[in-house]
Amino acid sequence: MADILKEAQRCLKCKKPMCKEGCPVKTDIPLIMQMFLDGKMDEAGQVLFDNNPLTAFCSLVCPHEKNCMGHCVLGRKGEPIKFYEVENYISTFFLEKARLVKPETNSYRIGIIGAGPAGLTLAIILARRGYKITIIDSKDKIGGVLRYGIPEFRLPKALLDKLLFRMQELGIQFRPNTLIGPTITIDDMFTDGYQAIFIGTGVWNPNKLRIPGETLGNVHFAIDYLKNPDSYTQLGNKVLIIGAGNVAMDAARTILRKTNAKVGIIFHKGEADVAALKEELELAKIDGVQMNYYLKTVEIVEDGIIVDPIIETVNEDGTKEYHADIDKRFKMEADSVIIAIGQGALSNIVKNTKQQIDTNKRGLIEASSKGATTRPGVYAGGDVVSGAKTVVEAVAATKLVADEIDNYVRLKNGLPPLEK
Repeated sequence: MADILKEAQRCLKCKKPMCKEGCPVKTDIPLIMQMFLDGKMDEAGQVLFDNNPLTAFCSLVCPHEKNCMGHCVLGRKGEPIKFYEVENYISTFFLEKARLVKPETNSYRIGIIGAGPAGLTLAIILARRGYKITIIDSKDKIGGVLRYGIPEFRLPKALLDKLLFRMQELGIQFRPNTLIGPTITIDDMFTDGYQAIFIGTGVWNPNKLRIPGETLGNVHFAIDYLKNPDSYTQLGNKVLIIGAGNVAMDAARTILRKTNAKVGIIFHKGEADVAALKEELELAKIDGVQMNYYLKTVEIVEDGIIVDPIIETVNEDGTKEYHADIDKRFKMEADSVIIAIGQGALSNIVKNTKQQIDTNKRGLIEASSKGATTRPGVYAGGDVVSGAKTVVEAVAATKLVADEIDNYVRLKNGLPPLEK
């Protein structure tokens, strides 16, 4: 608590806060800091929740060094304010204590497919405006990537259970273990009276390397591993992970916590090009992950991987080129190999609808900046539209979609539009 107080006291409460500008959801950080110091915990928690229903989660998994911390004026010559520590203290307190009042219903039903960050955000916003909300998800619990893609040591899943309780106070219904597409379709939902439908199913289809050996029994995809690490009981004593994004780091650090295996990461470029957040990379190295740079995997075998060393050259204009040295190809031994090179969207929903919903070459749903798809009444947002992004970016985008859906239903039923 002393450190949190210190951070709040260090904050300059700038009149033109750059930290707020750096936040995708424009959290009023100086206001929150002052309310915290004034002992207005309930009010501060309400302000945070009203602006960002997932504030408790963003305080834990946001790329703070790029957002609020990265824009703090104190960071120019010294240590930036760690607002996320104060935010986490206030927002978790709010989830524990707050009682959300269910508003008078307007009788209009909205269907949300996917209980990840985008779906949860939309559900809370529209439920608080009086809409009857049903969330449908293929998994057994809410959270999406928050529960099934981020390790427990980074994000305690008990927070999601608390959020579900608050959502139930708003009258939000959750239908688990239901895959939209094969049996129940979007067409069925419209037949049952849904005014609008939102697709927020995320990206759960792992990308392949398209090299020999990907179907072997010792090969796994990182996004699948993170769904339920305890089911992977035969990883062995040495694991190699191909890829260097945040998912790769999460998988590596989870393996180190759950097994006695040695873990190495294979990346075809250098450390400066690692996609993972700098903090996540540094923590992975501290945990004991061995980083192996400038190696291209060309084949997976039963006892490891075959790699080519990569030679990096810098052109006169500063651009880089990479060339594989196939003459120095060698094998790195491993009991298990995990692939972590990104994910795409599943196609079960859009393939099972009478009226076309357009997707791009990556399988992501094409939608406007406010979430409208090519089928009237169907909206989409979050990673299934943008590809893998941060939680707070999903929240920011979904807030725009909420207003668009609200206005669509109002217009459809002869009601006045939202006041700007």
